[in-house]
Amino acid sequence: MFCSLALRCQVCYELYMIVVHVHVHVKADQVTAFVSATLENAEHSLREPGIARFDVLQDKTNPTAFLLTEVYRTAAAPAEHKATAHYQKWRDTVAEMMAEPRGSVQFSNLFPPDERY
Repeated sequence: MFCSLALRCQVCYELYMIVVHVHVHVKADQVTAFVSATLENAEHSLREPGIARFDVLQDKTNPTAFLLTEVYRTAAAPAEHKATAHYQKWRDTVAEMMAEPRGSVQFSNLFPPDERY
């Protein structure tokens, strides 16, 4: 489904899946532990019905920089994810590993169509 007004219409944005990019900068001596905890969280996250994708990416030029790409099927799914035991365990485990607070940006999926996920 594509709305010709998608670039201007908030109602249209709410029809699409939510893609969240989480930017993480980890302390250099914590990279291995962070990767281990994050991969465990990602594996469990993919079992949630509200999550279509959960990618863990590491910067090739700066191994302390990570990007988590989370694709949610519904507007409620991010909150449902944050209520899971595995997310809360990850959040608490990696809190002291961060070199700075993590940041995130939410996007509405426009392409590929949601049904291709």
